[in-house]
Parts: sequence; C-alpha cells; structure tokens
Amino acid sequence: MPTDVPPSPTAYNPLTEAEAQVILHKGTEWRGTGEYTDLDAAGTYVCRQCNTPLYRSADKFHSGCGWPAFDDEIPGAVTRHRDADGVNTEIVCSNCGGHLGHVFLGEGYTARNVRHCVNSISMRFFAAGQPLPPPIVRGR
Repeated sequence: MPTDVPPSPTAYNPLTEAEAQVILHKGTEWRGTGEYTDLDAAGTYVCRQCNTPLYRSADKFHSGCGWPAFDDEIPGAVTRHRDADGVNTEIVCSNCGGHLGHVFLGEGYTARNVRHCVNSISMRFFAAGQPLPPPIVRGR
C-alpha cells in the first residue's frame, strides 16, 4: 500500500436541507434565485459538496434562463447522464456524483453551442487569486 496517499476523509462538506434537496435528491432551485446567476467576477466555481473545481468564470455567460450558464467545464470535472425522462441530460460532479443541473446542446448561445444550466446552490465561488479548498475524495 502506498505510503504517500493521505487517509480518506470520512465525509463530504455538510449540506443544509436546501443544498441536500438539490445536490443529493436532484432538485432544482427556483429560477432567478441563485446567488451566482448574475455574478460576473473572475474566479472558479467548485462543487459545494466536495470542493472539486467545476467551472471557470471565463466560460460563464448570460443565457437569460435564470440559472448560471457555462459553455464549458473544467476537463474531467462534470459527468453527463440521461435523465429518467429520457429527454434531458443531467450533469453531476465527477468526483462525488452531486447533482449540478442539466446540459443543453444546439441552442446557439455561444460558439461552443453548449449550455450547462447549473444550480447556484450546487456550487461555491472563489474569486481569482483566492486559494481553492482541496477536493474531498472518498474511497482512496
């Protein structure tokens, strides 16, 4: 067994009831109520549950949908799953599996033609220059 691997944490960040409803139970915050919907500051958005960096502010845009929108994710940070309805595509944190929102293709908002529609409550924002918290990785 490698000796340079730190012991695994026993838990992710604690969540409020509202955060758990979205992140763990695949809920959605009300349109236009999220703290990051209109934020234009430079920085990084991380998973609220496990601190994994998810999105860079350079990839954020105003779609008018009522939730933060990004046209790209940090490589390897976001996983896509087909929703139970068979129509929409859910996006989750690749590290902890926490629900982030949905991804939509072909809408023409940006040159990348992708919109990650993300619940603010699923993320935390760290301004440029501010240190990011270390990701919590379970099971290593």
